[in-house]
Amino acid sequence: MTDFNMESGDLADGRQILYYSTGPGTGRAAYADKRDLGDRVSAGELRYDVLRDEWVAVSAGRSGRPNLPVACPLCPSEGDELTEIPAPDYEVAVFENRFPSFGGFAEPGPLAPTETPANLESSVPASGRCEVVVFSDDHDSSLVDLSPERVALIVRALAQRTAELSARGDIAQVFCFENRGVEVGVTLHHPHGQIYGYPYVTPQTRKYLAAAKRHKETTGRDLFDDIIASESAGPRVIAENDHWIAFTPYAARWPFEVQVYPKARFADLAELPEEYIDAFAPLYLEILKRCDAAYPGEQMPYMAGWHQAPVGEDREWGRLRLELVSIRRGPGRVKFLASSESVMGGWVHDLGPETSADILKGAL
Repeated sequence: MTDFNMESGDLADGRQILYYSTGPGTGRAAYADKRDLGDRVSAGELRYDVLRDEWVAVSAGRSGRPNLPVACPLCPSEGDELTEIPAPDYEVAVFENRFPSFGGFAEPGPLAPTETPANLESSVPASGRCEVVVFSDDHDSSLVDLSPERVALIVRALAQRTAELSARGDIAQVFCFENRGVEVGVTLHHPHGQIYGYPYVTPQTRKYLAAAKRHKETTGRDLFDDIIASESAGPRVIAENDHWIAFTPYAARWPFEVQVYPKARFADLAELPEEYIDAFAPLYLEILKRCDAAYPGEQMPYMAGWHQAPVGEDREWGRLRLELVSIRRGPGRVKFLASSESVMGGWVHDLGPETSADILKGAL
């Protein structure tokens, strides 16, 4: 097992901060947060949409979060420039989001996936956890610029956080993700991602679980294994090694969409063996480099997130995989989610999955 170190400290308002490094203990957690932050911002509430059968987080406190341009809160603290990270340097840092959508602990446990409130206007506290994952102390870098060793450390940090959050008892699903580019609404350029510990199973995941269960009942086979087998023989494979395969799916929705599957079944990041983590890092960096080379001179804005199985009910139907999508549809052009996509959920692909896959395959 590859060795890594984790150190835990506290920020001025009581939020936890964790430092991950590839070597032995560094003492970074001993640096005190000297800011006066006042009262801790609390999460809002979850309101149930009876028509869509979905929970919606209402969190007015998030309106106070940093927005561009702003002094970067993710850089190391230096002199009088005090940030969210008290240490003067770090490799990977994870801390509780100061402006969370979900926060606090709920009893007796997570909301059941099919739990329906008794009336039309029902709400509960938005329990759960929101964390920020900072990939590097270099403000001007991006994930694509990092070494395979650093990317592997990031994945190990996400795996550790997934395991810890899953063990809390009130979190139903853990979602690790990154947004890059002002086109998708990024408010800070410093390379970072986030982790949401949802107190419910998300609507998209419920659809995937139902499809996987239905496929098994109909064919006797695993849906995700069948998808990998089908895509492996097709024209949309972007990158592949012994442990992973990346492809643009047959019915992709976004102009650029890449699914990255481990070739063996794992429920979540916490189950990934070390050799899979090490093999993922260079393959993912290749994908990111292809994205940035698709249209020379233009960084590809993207949203990337790990699909993970629920913590409890229906976990056996989930499978770990990463999804990267971009609204870039051409040089200087982006796809807006117009009425068909936003109101009806009826997607229209602007390029054609084979075309966008060919662009990525020919980008390096």
